[in-house]
Amino acid sequence: MEALIAQPRGFCAGVDRAIEIVERALEAFGRPIYVRHEIVHNEHVVGALRDKGAVFVDELHQVPDGAVVIFSAHGVSRAVRAEAEQRGLRVFDATCPLVTKVHIEVAKMRREGRELVMIGHAGHPEVEGTMGQADGGIYLVQSVDDVARLEVRDPQQLGYVTQTTLSIDDCREIIAALRARFPAIAEPKKQDICYATQNRQDAVKAMVSQCDLVLVIGSPTSSNSNRLREVAAKMGCEARMIRSADELDPAWLAGKRCVGVTAGASAPEELVEGLLARLKTLGVDGVRPLDGVRENMTFPLPKGLAR
Repeated sequence: MEALIAQPRGFCAGVDRAIEIVERALEAFGRPIYVRHEIVHNEHVVGALRDKGAVFVDELHQVPDGAVVIFSAHGVSRAVRAEAEQRGLRVFDATCPLVTKVHIEVAKMRREGRELVMIGHAGHPEVEGTMGQADGGIYLVQSVDDVARLEVRDPQQLGYVTQTTLSIDDCREIIAALRARFPAIAEPKKQDICYATQNRQDAVKAMVSQCDLVLVIGSPTSSNSNRLREVAAKMGCEARMIRSADELDPAWLAGKRCVGVTAGASAPEELVEGLLARLKTLGVDGVRPLDGVRENMTFPLPKGLAR
């Protein structure tokens, strides 16, 4: 049995930056540092930062007055920012710059008098943060059926944005439905789905034709990790998502000749290495990294944390 490793996989620039912001804040200010929501959607990463002194909270009222608080990579609403400012909290913003780009698009289109359609998953913190950039006039759609049911004030004054971690293929279908129903709809200058999401989905598409099984390392709460599993499954390959090697069921490997391995953008490489080590104990005798895009994107740190 052979294992193929997708390229690229794992951490993206936004995740690297978010984790570094928490680590540098701990170095600069000592423990505890408060983080609103999981800094990224991965239990392993969150647990490691918690051990170093990060305290993860759901809402700002759980943060003591005068404390240092970090906003997660998924972004926050304007109301959350206003609350932090009103309370005098010291804030370091770990929002991925590519999510911030979507926030800027929302503000621009609302200034132009447009209503907005947000393509995304209900309840996801990125969606809540993006929709919270506008005081009304923004509608969430999750499917083509939602587009068919959508009622807006003025079809001539409409725009759309998307969650950055969606399935490219699914999103394309929803956008086509929006264009068909609302021909005048304004589009983002550049697609909102981020480079890392697209690259990881493309890597899975390139891998599945050679595999009997694709294993995706990622958290159940991670949108981009779930999409990687869906991409493989829609192409006809058995695909499973696991948090770590501990969740691998040896029965899944019965009769398999080739297993593909990838990881969501918030999953650290050490989890990939752990999975490969486990696979070797279960009959994998060859590991072959695949060619793919080599990412070199980096994002600057907030002022006050750069060394």
